[in-house]
Amino acid sequence: MNSTDSPTHTDRRGFFKTTALAGGGFLLGGWLPEKAAAAQEVAAASFSPNVFIRISPQGLVTLFAKTPEIGQGVKTSLPMIVAEELEVDWEKVTVEQGAIDPRFGGQTAGGSTTIASNYDRLRRLGAVAKTMLVTAAANTWQVPVDECAAASGVVTHAKSGRKLSYGELADAASKLPVPDEKSVKLKDPADFKILGRRIAGVDNAKIVTGEPLFGIDQKLPGMVYAAYVRSPVFAGKVKDADLDALKKLPGVSDAFVIEGSGDHYGLLPGVAIIGDSTWSVFKAKKALKVTWDDGGHGGESSAEQEKKALEAIKGKAAKEIRRDDVIGEFPADPKSVDSVYYYPHLAHANMEPQNCTAIFKDGKLEMWAPTQNPGSGVDGVAKSLKIPKESITLHLTRIGGGFGRRLMTDYMLECAEIARRLDGKPVKVTWDREQDFQHDYYRSGGWHHLRGSVDEAGKITAWADHFITYGLNSDDRPGNGADVGGNELPAGFVPNFLLERTILPSNVPLGYWRAPGSCAIAWAFQSFIDELAHAAKRDPLEFKLDLLGADRDVGPSGGRGRPYNTMRMKRALKLAAEKAGWGKKMPPGSGQGIAFHFSHAGYVAVVAEVSVSAKGVLKVEKLTAGVDVGPILNLSGAENQVEGSMLDGLSAAWFQEVLIADGRVQNTGFADYPLLRISDAPKVEAHFFKSDFPPTGLGEPALPPTAPAVCNAIFAATGKRVRKLPLSKENLSRA
Repeated sequence: MNSTDSPTHTDRRGFFKTTALAGGGFLLGGWLPEKAAAAQEVAAASFSPNVFIRISPQGLVTLFAKTPEIGQGVKTSLPMIVAEELEVDWEKVTVEQGAIDPRFGGQTAGGSTTIASNYDRLRRLGAVAKTMLVTAAANTWQVPVDECAAASGVVTHAKSGRKLSYGELADAASKLPVPDEKSVKLKDPADFKILGRRIAGVDNAKIVTGEPLFGIDQKLPGMVYAAYVRSPVFAGKVKDADLDALKKLPGVSDAFVIEGSGDHYGLLPGVAIIGDSTWSVFKAKKALKVTWDDGGHGGESSAEQEKKALEAIKGKAAKEIRRDDVIGEFPADPKSVDSVYYYPHLAHANMEPQNCTAIFKDGKLEMWAPTQNPGSGVDGVAKSLKIPKESITLHLTRIGGGFGRRLMTDYMLECAEIARRLDGKPVKVTWDREQDFQHDYYRSGGWHHLRGSVDEAGKITAWADHFITYGLNSDDRPGNGADVGGNELPAGFVPNFLLERTILPSNVPLGYWRAPGSCAIAWAFQSFIDELAHAAKRDPLEFKLDLLGADRDVGPSGGRGRPYNTMRMKRALKLAAEKAGWGKKMPPGSGQGIAFHFSHAGYVAVVAEVSVSAKGVLKVEKLTAGVDVGPILNLSGAENQVEGSMLDGLSAAWFQEVLIADGRVQNTGFADYPLLRISDAPKVEAHFFKSDFPPTGLGEPALPPTAPAVCNAIFAATGKRVRKLPLSKENLSRA
């Protein structure tokens, strides 16, 4: 099984596109355009055609993955869906990355939505192709269609024993009318041969042998290299820059100021440096003498924002988001808890820094970019350069880490503008590690002043949250990913509920970090539920199951508009608890914690086991997840996503914090923003309840409950409640 070469290898692709059609190949597009028009389009194109399936007369089956691959496995799982219904052997399939084309439908990779939004359609697309091949065989043999069956790329007539391969049928099938997608019969999942198996990633061999798949690998003939220097204070402008001195440096060919738009999410002002190598322009960046206008934002700091937040907590909230029957003085019941939880800004910390390659010539732009959001990228570049979208060709590369960072397209705008200035000369823009940390779109920090009460029966009777968050230079509108919806649990699960919000203006641009919103909300809420369980003197698992109540659907609650199915969450909790041995006797200084969260339509519970030495040294021993996201398409990929999410969530909660001083991010790299090391990594297990509900994504749902499970386990081990992250700054020692 092979995947395609890098998108830079256009001649080979163009050759296959043309010869497959010229030889009578069978081409089935997602929106199934007229064959003559499709043939002309494919013959003229330079990259993968606007289709999902291609079958050559030689029997070569090529399947196209439409969505960017970030490591979440969609380049493997999407074609698996098609292959299952197409009835081909997976080992004989070739997978290619699809080109950017509206006929694929949405091509954004984010929010754990890819599988959920494509599963049914891709099944039907595979079934349409199989139906046409079987019909072509029946017509050839002059027998009823229902006497023919397809398997392993061959159609067989059972009564006569005759067989024809898909390659032999390709020409005849291409001449048949395309049946309505809704009319085709889909397989019974019990008969699946591919879906549900362990399938290796289609690019695995190329990754481990260093083939050029990623954006940062791209090379073009005659290419020059560029670095781009922005103001250390976000959206600051260039007042003065000594460009003449830069141009005299070895390896530097040009330098110029780009005014930009001043928009935090647009083309930001800066200095472009052009040279003969990445190393040359990186060295020149360090030598640049530039004076910046910070727009009056040079005084912001994390410490000052914390003071403002704690002051706001003492006062009246700016806005009430939701109130359910909160009556009289709060709390009304004898057992009450009052706590403030804080979590910091986080960076995305992609292993592959931002980069983009482009060439602008004759009014047209061609780009190679590791982007999660190609449609938005093209729109933004077209607007910035004031050229039609049709004049832009964007090639998707594999992405070396996204986690939401590459939903933003700032680095593409920089490269596009530099390429325009270098008319006709290819250029690659690469960020260094320091720039990647200091010019991110960050996960928002925030504070939750939580008050709750439980009655004598040990049930939550009231819950109030004064939420302090950030807005981009606004006290009225939360920044990207910085809000809490009024439907988040326990809203709808407790009789008295209050959610209020105050927004702190900030010049720090915010973005979507893995499991946006949920990644922070779950830690505060699930930790506080644990506090209430202990106030009620109840087992945390029992308490959480009781909170969820009877099996039912509760209104939309953090699941992308889907209702909250309590039965599914309870069985995720029970599965995690069973596999982890919840309630087992733990040695002194050790403990278990449990948490759950409904994130991106996925139901996940996590049990953590930790030990803490008398001196406060933390060791996370094990993380066990119980997961219900419907049927599992690729068991290897599913385990990869769940286990990776838990480790990512642990890494962030334990070690990571973005600090602001003088309006600038202080972090410069992994030395002061550490990632989880192998020596600190716990044993991880993922267990799936393979339900019959429609499948949902797995890239994010296991991350949110991880941090609260660990912190709840720390409390069980030490009696110390963690209410501020990162954990590395907490004193966990005990007498």
